[in-house]
Amino acid sequence: MYMKTIPYEDYNGDKKTKNFYFNLTKTELTKLQFENGGLQNHLKKMIETDDTRQLFKFFEEFVLACYGEKSTDGESFIKNDDVRERFQCHPAYDILMMEFIEGGDKAMAAFINAVVPKDVAEAMSKVDKKKEFSNLVGFDAPSTES
Repeated sequence: MYMKTIPYEDYNGDKKTKNFYFNLTKTELTKLQFENGGLQNHLKKMIETDDTRQLFKFFEEFVLACYGEKSTDGESFIKNDDVRERFQCHPAYDILMMEFIEGGDKAMAAFINAVVPKDVAEAMSKVDKKKEFSNLVGFDAPSTES
């Protein structure tokens, strides 16, 4: 689970700060792997063809897929269309997306590193000997070499 604190100005002109939560489960990551010929191939193709419009669209969908609201007891993380739509209409959403636009690949990679389960990132680094996917999306898993 990744918590991002975002300062923003609400639609009444009041300055506020709020914590926003993002999480990607192993099941959700697996589902992404089955779509579009695999997550790795899909991202690689967009980067190689310099399709920034498609890459941004994918990343926007990825962010929304990760967003949710944590229950007060910490037992559940609610992700549904209503929750995503409220976030997408929130002033902080615009701030977050502009951070990704201005920060480019590094900002997007940092976000992916924060939401992908650590053990999954470590497993991918073991499988990805050439570091192609790790470098592509910015996984920062510990080195498995001695």
